[in-house]
Amino acid sequence: MSRPGEKKQRLDDGKLTHRSHGWMAFRYLMGSKAAKSGLIIVAVWTLVAVLAPLIAPVDPNSQNLYNRLQRPFSRAVKGDTDFIFLLGSDSLGRDLLSRLIYGAKVSLFVGLASALGSLVIGCVIGALAGYIGGRTDEFLMALCDLQMAFPAILMALAIMAVLGSGVVNLVIVFTVTGWVQYARTLRAEILHIKEQDFVKASRALGAYPVSIIMRHILPNAFSAILVLFSFQVAQMITMEAALSFLGVGVPPIIPSWGRILADGREFIYSALWLSLLPGLCLMSLVAGIYFLGDALRDALDPLLIK
Repeated sequence: MSRPGEKKQRLDDGKLTHRSHGWMAFRYLMGSKAAKSGLIIVAVWTLVAVLAPLIAPVDPNSQNLYNRLQRPFSRAVKGDTDFIFLLGSDSLGRDLLSRLIYGAKVSLFVGLASALGSLVIGCVIGALAGYIGGRTDEFLMALCDLQMAFPAILMALAIMAVLGSGVVNLVIVFTVTGWVQYARTLRAEILHIKEQDFVKASRALGAYPVSIIMRHILPNAFSAILVLFSFQVAQMITMEAALSFLGVGVPPIIPSWGRILADGREFIYSALWLSLLPGLCLMSLVAGIYFLGDALRDALDPLLIK
């Protein structure tokens, strides 16, 4: 039989372990090379997007046909004789560096806004399906299955063909097509968590369902939702570039990495930088987000943190 002092010590150790899990996850992230690399890449591109009006050399839509298809580090032929195209120019004489900087702003905005909108809708639907259950669960999961029956890129193409190109329309389309993953993930978490003793105790004490979901269920499902959010941001950025490449994403007047790729495909043999540089930018940002998301998944898994 254990003495009272030993029982209190075990309880204190349990509290200490629970409270220190966040610190252990942080230490795991700081010790992971993938997490550091991803964080640096995402932080750099975020700063570039936020400071785009300050660091872009010129207006990304400023055209000068005298300076079309200039190679990297070429001096302007006509106009501003002191200007140098550090990354070259496109077929309309627009500075490629400025367009890539503003393209980061478009990609990050579409990715973050779309993933956040999908998170809100998916969490509401997943919480209702998982906690209420019954016919409500069956109906909402049938709606999820119907949504998943159509490929996301094809549905986005069809909706954008009706709505027209635009940043706001892209966010709406990606939000509508991206909520299913959050709903199914949160539903699975709720089906497991709502059978725990602390949830049953709250229900027995008369707590409202909304209070139980907000105070007990969502905090315990936070890690799964956070990891899914990070991966979906990268997915939305890739889809925006794909739709812009196909001509149904952002309007031509708005610089986008996908649009720059589409403009440069005609000159891939004579001006390789027009396709290579935006492709490298897109690849680096998406890879950085995946590195960070993968490290978050490992750091928030209590079985891997020791």
